[in-house]
Amino acid sequence: MTGQRSARIAALVLVALALPAAPAPQQGQPGSEVSPQAALTSALLAACRQNEALFLPYLTEANRAAFGELPPSQRTGLMRRLVRLESPGRPQVDYPASGQTRITCDTGVAAAVLRLGPERRAENLAFIPLETDDGQHTVIGMVREGGGWRILSLGVLLLDISQLRERWAELELEEKERAAILLLRRLREAIATYRAAFGRLPESLAQLGPSADGQIAPEAAQLIDAELAAGEKDGYRFRYRILPAAEAGGEPSYELACAPVQYGVTGRRSFYLDAAGTLRGGDKRGAIATATDPRIEPAARP
Repeated sequence: MTGQRSARIAALVLVALALPAAPAPQQGQPGSEVSPQAALTSALLAACRQNEALFLPYLTEANRAAFGELPPSQRTGLMRRLVRLESPGRPQVDYPASGQTRITCDTGVAAAVLRLGPERRAENLAFIPLETDDGQHTVIGMVREGGGWRILSLGVLLLDISQLRERWAELELEEKERAAILLLRRLREAIATYRAAFGRLPESLAQLGPSADGQIAPEAAQLIDAELAAGEKDGYRFRYRILPAAEAGGEPSYELACAPVQYGVTGRRSFYLDAAGTLRGGDKRGAIATATDPRIEPAARP
């Protein structure tokens, strides 16, 4: 799979999995015919709540098996992508005069709004337009299977969890690596603040951390949290070293570096950041990055 196609898949998943849910009869209930739109609404309701047990019945048989094999973080991640919210939310469904089912998933901090248009059926298939609150459009494909309607496709992309699993794992690693870079930059900012306040570099990361009595002091400047001050956070281990002055009478400098605690699980690349803010690193198979590693340029903005 090319990088371009992988990016398209990720984008489609993020967009089309952005749906919440509404109350609907249980699939397969005697004497009840659950429409494709009602089934999709219920799937989105479960995704909003991040409730695996309620979400699972709306996957095809093959995807249910693949979903069960995913690690918990990826199962939750799939439901998060459906509603594009990080935390579990409270769903609300409205049926306005326009005929569009309106679903709101509210976490208390953020909310996602989705609108489902009229369904189109063709034998055992159905297609339901979806519009998000930021103006993006897609079509969700549903298939009748085992007496109920299941999610088949997101836009033109078949929802094949077994094929997407590897890509999701890759996306999770990339997200962890981006977080590690942000933490390095946060440390650099904290060191600059410490130096301005106390006229010298901290001797260790611990001196940037919180104090027991809540007072700011050179031994505990309260600039970073306790985890980062201890040198390990979000699956990465961090190192700080003071460097001697480049010339006589000059001021000492420093370097920061981090490497994944579990190579290939919490991250793949290692990173190095100097006092000037130059980022370097690469896949070191878990080893620490140094000033001789290739420079990493800032990601281009779209």
